Amino acid sequence: MSGARREPWARDPAQGEPGKKRGKRAVRGEFSAAIREPALKEKAGAAWARREPLNHEAMAVDPAPFCHGVIPDFIQCPGFLDGLQRELLSLDFHEKCNDLYKFKQSDDLKKRKEPHILALRKVLFEEFREWLSAVTQVELEPTIDLSCAKYEYTDALLCHDDELEGRRIAFILYLVPPWEKSDGGTLDLYSTDGHFQPQQVVKSLVPSWNSLVFFEVSPVSFHQVSEVLTEGKCRLSVSGWFHGPSVARPPRYIESLLPRNPHLPYDHEILYEWINPVYLDMDSQAQIQEEFEERSELLLKNFLKGEKFQLVCEALQKDDIKWSCRGPPNKRCYEKAEEGSLPDVLRKCLEFFHSEALFLLLSNFTGLKLHFLASSDDEDEEGEEGRATDCTGHSSSKPKQGESSQKANSDADQVDQLENDPQTKESDIKNSSSVPMCMGELRHWTNGHYTLVHDTQTTEFALDLLFFCGCEDWDAAYGGFTSYIAKGEDEELLTVNPENNCLALVYRDKETLKFVKYVNHRSLECPKKQSRAGFWDFSFVYYE
Repeated sequence: MSGARREPWARDPAQGEPGKKRGKRAVRGEFSAAIREPALKEKAGAAWARREPLNHEAMAVDPAPFCHGVIPDFIQCPGFLDGLQRELLSLDFHEKCNDLYKFKQSDDLKKRKEPHILALRKVLFEEFREWLSAVTQVELEPTIDLSCAKYEYTDALLCHDDELEGRRIAFILYLVPPWEKSDGGTLDLYSTDGHFQPQQVVKSLVPSWNSLVFFEVSPVSFHQVSEVLTEGKCRLSVSGWFHGPSVARPPRYIESLLPRNPHLPYDHEILYEWINPVYLDMDSQAQIQEEFEERSELLLKNFLKGEKFQLVCEALQKDDIKWSCRGPPNKRCYEKAEEGSLPDVLRKCLEFFHSEALFLLLSNFTGLKLHFLASSDDEDEEGEEGRATDCTGHSSSKPKQGESSQKANSDADQVDQLENDPQTKESDIKNSSSVPMCMGELRHWTNGHYTLVHDTQTTEFALDLLFFCGCEDWDAAYGGFTSYIAKGEDEELLTVNPENNCLALVYRDKETLKFVKYVNHRSLECPKKQSRAGFWDFSFVYYE
């Protein structure tokens, strides 16, 4: 008898698998009946077209800072969502981490066969797509672009606009536990300026169970997922894009570059005042140059004299230093010191990194021609390879007294002439090979700070210098490290971690980009031995 009971469920080629088919048919999702009501649908379409706000218990539309909508109870059947959540959490997730984000993402959901995922796909890309096309007046295609993301403690997605060929409407469906703004993980929307550049967060949408957010992808649709701040909470979401006809975009805004300057005419005495004497030894410099020419990067520990480094660290904590935030946030976010507000020791430290004597010392460290006394490639070919020049100004061809400062003054005059000549292009200044140049700033890094690789980032041969302060006990897990990558790739070529009183030198070519990794909430756990959280660096770039 038990065999007879099982017989109708046995496989039969003629009948297929009726039991399984009935199970699949039972899983059906439907989106909110309230927003499908013709009257509300018409109101939503009118609000979207006129860029006017609409507030209704079933949905909201807001044109500021860019057009977006929120549907608080998107799926009608609560049981469906429980099943969907179970299927999503059983998927394989992959760590995604680069300059822009850190979170876990599933494989593409386009072809998944799990019944609830399959049903959600049908709801989104068939029924809801038709509704959304009518409301936004955009002919949306049935293209499926769908994935699942998990954001957990310290995960974030930084400021970006979502623009990619064919993307017209972005959406996110949240499947989160009870969530507060203090948990982080908000969808932050940015205002923009006249150049279509993001300025500041003006609206934050807190995730909630079964809420769906959608927004128009445009040159001003800058947004971010703020860092998740609560341990043990998972911000689970399904997101993607509806595609449609591409629209014309304005050209990318090219921001002005930081000013570049020739060296300041300070002689070798400034080196003896600031630098650990071991790095002024000619044999040490020759060895350092040999290592640098092999690896194109160096880390020189205990670079400054101990007493000088201590004075710099103490001065950095003074309250009267004015720090300004450098943006825009789709490219960078950190604090830069305003030079006019700096205590004397920090002003002199900046002058030290600009000094003629340091230009020459860097030439000896790297083999680059950053000073007229440094040997050139032509001289190397004539048998002088590897010969460092004495940083006191002595070499086999001794310059006349005062020639160093005269050369610096003539270099400065040459730059002035170039800048004042209306026929001179910016590239003429940058490419003036007879005038080694540098640019630099003093930066403060704390939770929420970063730099990003971006479309308009200039790439050229350059020597990067980083000198770190206030980062004792800093852990790489906090972020704040400088990462070098090949253009078009995510894989790191080199990572420079902050380390107290260390000078990092990195020579990069035109195919190499760099960014500073987002400083996350864990950094606040770092034992504080100073009044301000985070760390500081002197960041300079030198050009031959």
